[in-house]
Order: sequence, then structure tokens, then C-alpha cells
Amino acid sequence: MSNSIFAIRTLSSVANRAGVVQRSLFHSTIPAPVQVGDRVPDTDVLVEGSPGNRVNLAKEIKGKKALIIGVPAAFSPSCSSSHVPGYINHKNIKTAGDVFVVAVNDPFVTKAWGLSLNPSGTSGVGLRLSFFLILILAFLARPKIARATIRFLGDPTGKFNEALGLLFDGTAIFGNARSKRYALVVEDGKVKEAYVEPDNTGVD
Repeated sequence: MSNSIFAIRTLSSVANRAGVVQRSLFHSTIPAPVQVGDRVPDTDVLVEGSPGNRVNLAKEIKGKKALIIGVPAAFSPSCSSSHVPGYINHKNIKTAGDVFVVAVNDPFVTKAWGLSLNPSGTSGVGLRLSFFLILILAFLARPKIARATIRFLGDPTGKFNEALGLLFDGTAIFGNARSKRYALVVEDGKVKEAYVEPDNTGVD
């Protein structure tokens, strides 16, 4: 599955599916990967911008629609060149609700990555435009276009993704455990749709 197809299929089906699948545990110590019907982990382990700025996603998205995009690492080639930009520039991103990109990195790295990919902090703006041009376009489009705010969060300990059952042993590539690539469509804290790439990193 290519990076662009993964992003397009995820966003294109946000309004087309519904249902609940009960979670099954096949081992007493290893949780099954996140399933439709599960709730977003209620933890304070995610960070945004600095180590002291902790984010509890369960509380942030309570009563809202949200899209959570998980990646193994900030600045990885495929995630930077096509995977995350595929979401940022997708025509349906404005209907996805609050959008979060979660990487197993420290908050300084995820902040820098977010600024490099999406300097305006919103969707719908070309990634290679100058900051000055972005400001002009944002001013001209302000009365007409509602944009989705995209936030880049760090999961430095991997505990958030561990709670989702989506960590894998990335030692050979990244030096430690990392998150699978995934997208979760969430409503009022509950997973409505879950997409997880089976090859862990999805670089192919």
C-alpha cells in the first residue's frame, strides 16, 4: 500500500463506516492492537512543544471528532515526503475534526518536524511556500475557508502507543521500540475506524 493511498483511503471513508468490534485478548500480558469500539488511552504521557506541556488526548477530544495519525519517527523519509503531507493536503481533512500526529520522539523533535511540514499549523497550504506567501494566502482566504488545526505530539516513552497495542521492536532501524503507522478515526473518545499498516514502518 503506498503512502498516498493509505492517507486517501483513511480520510475518504471517515463518513462511510460505523460499528463496534469487541476487543479480544489472546495473551494475558500482550494486549491486542486497538480495535473499533476501544477508547483512546486516558494518559498524560504525550507532550507538545516542550517536556512540561503534557497532553491527555482522551480529555482533549472528549465530545469531539478527531483523527489520530501515528508514525514511528519524525523526519523519517516516507513519513516526511508523502505520508503525513498526504493528510495535511487532503481535501477531506477539514471534516476530520481535531487532527493529531503522534510520533515516538521527544517534543522538541516533533515540534521541529511539524514546523517543517506544516509551518502554518493548518491544512490546505502547500508545503514549499514561503512563510510570507503563506501569510498572504491565509489572510485572503480567512473569511472563506475553514481549516483543520494539525498538532504534532511526542510520545517519548512510547507509553501511549503501548496502551494502543501498536508498538513494535524497531531496534534494527530506529534503535528502540517504535509505533506502527496507523490512523484512528475517533468520535467522543471512542475509535470508530482503525487503520494499521501491517508491515510496521510502511516504507515500501
